[in-house]
Amino acid sequence: MRIGIDIDGVLTDLEQYQLDCSSKFMFEHYNKEIKDGSGYETTEIYDIDTKTDDSFWSEYLPLYATEEPARKYADEVTYKLHKDGNEIYIITARHLTDKDNEQGYQMRETVKNWLKDNNIYYDKLIFSPEDKLNICKENKIDLMIEDKVENINNISQIIPVICFNAGYNKKCEGTNIIRCYSWYDIYVKIKDYINSNTYQNSHNIESK
Repeated sequence: MRIGIDIDGVLTDLEQYQLDCSSKFMFEHYNKEIKDGSGYETTEIYDIDTKTDDSFWSEYLPLYATEEPARKYADEVTYKLHKDGNEIYIITARHLTDKDNEQGYQMRETVKNWLKDNNIYYDKLIFSPEDKLNICKENKIDLMIEDKVENINNISQIIPVICFNAGYNKKCEGTNIIRCYSWYDIYVKIKDYINSNTYQNSHNIESK
């Protein structure tokens, strides 16, 4: 099976990093407090404009991109999935990666180094647009692990999506959406899915 894996919010705990660091930044620079702790972007969390959001990330993105650790056991599980015979595709819309300039190049190198430093196994790394539906189609992804609501809803129309639990995706549910809470929870549910009649029937049809 070919498994797509997002980075931010899936391999990392983006939600907690953003809440921790933005609450410090917004207090010190703008004397603002959290308005909606379940927001996906800081624009929602603090009811601010994109310029203020940009000022936060320009200060904290470099530290996040290099120092934030992978989630507990993400390295073990990605390697186990590989050893089980699955192909691992890392699919990320990390900021600047779609820009053909020095900043984009540096961010792509940072992502590669971060994956190596955190022992995350993968067969292919794809820098994608925010909307990953076409990327999944083009690369024949069988199952996607994602946290962003829009992507979960779009991709689940064609393949199963594991929704990595976060405050901002609590209401995300429906056909082909499997909620998970940790990397070993993901591993168990992928094993269950592979052993299920749904996957076996789909796999047999595609093989003919």
